[in-house]
Amino acid sequence: MIVKSCNLETVCGITSKLPDNDKPEIAFAGKSNVGKSSLINALINRKSYARISSQPGKTQTINYYNINDMLYFVDLPGYGYAKVSETTRVKWGRMVERYLKHSRQLKSILLLVDIRHEPSANDRTMYEWIISQGYRPVIIATKLDKINRSRKDEHIKMIRQGLGAEAGTKILPFSSVTKQGRDELWSYIEELCGLNENNQSSD
Repeated sequence: MIVKSCNLETVCGITSKLPDNDKPEIAFAGKSNVGKSSLINALINRKSYARISSQPGKTQTINYYNINDMLYFVDLPGYGYAKVSETTRVKWGRMVERYLKHSRQLKSILLLVDIRHEPSANDRTMYEWIISQGYRPVIIATKLDKINRSRKDEHIKMIRQGLGAEAGTKILPFSSVTKQGRDELWSYIEELCGLNENNQSSD
């Protein structure tokens, strides 16, 4: 995909009305320091378009990025490390649940986990919750550049077992630094959303 335009079109807080979009949506979920913003920036080939913060839990809204006026990347609030009250966490959960239940254009949920570590209890809870909502997430194993290449398969197996992932669940290793996995992920998104093959990029 050659990304010619990317616009942060809608930002929804806890009390906001979710937009009724007419284009396919790909949602990004994951704990607060797993690299969601870095992944989005790598996919759209921008260095710092999606906001990256050294303070976990910075994303407290649902952010809709319009990509080429053809689809939306939907960045969901991070979980796990945000230093917020339990009341706020519950409200975030309800906001995400409302999105999953009411989006008519959601095509896939990408659940990001850190390839270096066994999935946390929060990761497992999020995976099981997504499944309970009727979706089968694609697991994006981020920070691939942080491990030895020879241990990649071992770590993917660790993630699959740690999540209790269903048979056939797609797990895609990804590095926002080296861009490894970028083309494969874009191919998946394009096929899922029925985008024109002429938009593909070889970089």
